[in-house]
Amino acid sequence: MRTNDGLTRAGDSVTVVHGEEELFRRIGHLFGTVTDLACAANDLATWVADRRAGELATVTARPRDDRRIRKIYRSGLLLDPVSAQEITGIRDRLGAEVRISAEDVNETIIMDRRLVILAGDLTAGQRGYSVITQPETVQGVISLFETAWRSATDLAVYDAQVTEIRQLAPAVLDLLGRGVKDEAAARALGLGVRTYRRRVAELMSALGAESRFQAGVRARELGLV
Repeated sequence: MRTNDGLTRAGDSVTVVHGEEELFRRIGHLFGTVTDLACAANDLATWVADRRAGELATVTARPRDDRRIRKIYRSGLLLDPVSAQEITGIRDRLGAEVRISAEDVNETIIMDRRLVILAGDLTAGQRGYSVITQPETVQGVISLFETAWRSATDLAVYDAQVTEIRQLAPAVLDLLGRGVKDEAAARALGLGVRTYRRRVAELMSALGAESRFQAGVRARELGLV
């Protein structure tokens, strides 16, 4: 049922919110008291990125021993130097634990293991968000997050692994996009063919792509090309 306040009631413990403004009117104040914050995001251009500074300032003002912040980001973000620097800054400023996943993740926030926010699809220019307090559902989302967390790689470790491919990524993506054959592409980059193919494979892995075509699609989604 859609109500006049912009919400869709899906039960006493699940509320579907339409639009970021309404979402933050309802839950923004909770960032000032949260002690256990877990987040997952495919990119940095999210409602959290746009609005987090004020709300998280109160979280970071407390001693780090009094709070825990964990974040999972998609691996493709580490291919962009600006995004990589921003993620490192988030880790350092917030004292957050940051891990990187090659798998798709749904934008999720878990607050004090009691409330979950799940981002939905865009509808008529507005994104829907499910605000969930139903204990069994919250626990299910927490279990999924913990599984993703265990399988993800620490930011420092992953960043070191992709340092070289991050430098080569723009040129490799350009060559792939123009359909340049491996031998010619390798010569253009001053690499051996086997090394070039290994770099392409590493790039595909970082983008979570199973083919070179899909790698190009993912790169465009992330603004790498």
